[in-house]
Amino acid sequence: MMFIPPFDSTTYSIYTQSPNPSWRYGQRVDTTPAGKDWVAGESAGWKIYNTAELDKVDITKLLNSGIVPRPIAFVSTISEDGIENLAPYSWFNTVTTYPPIISFACNNNALGGLKDTAVNVMNSQGFSVNIVSEPFIESANATAIDSPPGFDEWSLSGLTKEKCVQIKASRVKESAFSMECELYKSIDIAHPVTGEHTSTLILAHVKYIHVRKDMLTQRGVIDLTKFKPVARVGDISYARVGDAFRIASPTWAQDKAKIRNVLDEAKIEGALATLSLL
Repeated sequence: MMFIPPFDSTTYSIYTQSPNPSWRYGQRVDTTPAGKDWVAGESAGWKIYNTAELDKVDITKLLNSGIVPRPIAFVSTISEDGIENLAPYSWFNTVTTYPPIISFACNNNALGGLKDTAVNVMNSQGFSVNIVSEPFIESANATAIDSPPGFDEWSLSGLTKEKCVQIKASRVKESAFSMECELYKSIDIAHPVTGEHTSTLILAHVKYIHVRKDMLTQRGVIDLTKFKPVARVGDISYARVGDAFRIASPTWAQDKAKIRNVLDEAKIEGALATLSLL
């Protein structure tokens, strides 16, 4: 059995330079030692998968391990009968900030029916989406259990219910970043060939955001080194956020001269290459 060392809670994220801070427009990947090693891997070739020929398990393995890291939506809902539900979903992200819309996908249960989360988000009582941090990842993972319908996963999580401003569902008190949401739109995902309904895409309108004050920087953003968010990767694996690096988004107004110079150089190189063949 592979040896797995214990979790090191003393490490934390730091900010570093980007992998290639001297990169310029048009620079090829193989011009750095790390880039050269990366491109060298192309010599092994590619394996191409036709999803129409793969079974569900193999598709799931590939997508779950290839689309990484994925943030986790820790969703708290409440049924019309007042039974609360808590479950994590990693097909999750922001859609737009104005209006503030987030999304997560909820696959059907093993019998092909809707999970409690998908049913509950449609009952107009609201739901909360909480971000998972390292100190309570085991608690969040426990709520992914394939419990029978109507089971309250809060009871086995060890987590604390906290009242929300507007919605009836609770938020997770231990989460340093929680969003009170109302259903914006639900979309049934059906297989394009068989027509089988396999999943429900939930678009959620964020109404209130609860942020722990000790997580905020002076600029009013979340401090990554304190937040310690957790992401899903392949199979049963999770990942912590490692070192981060900052790269400014380019702007045409500032960089158009550099871009034109690179394009002009490329044209000259192309012309010289053509002449050398004559």
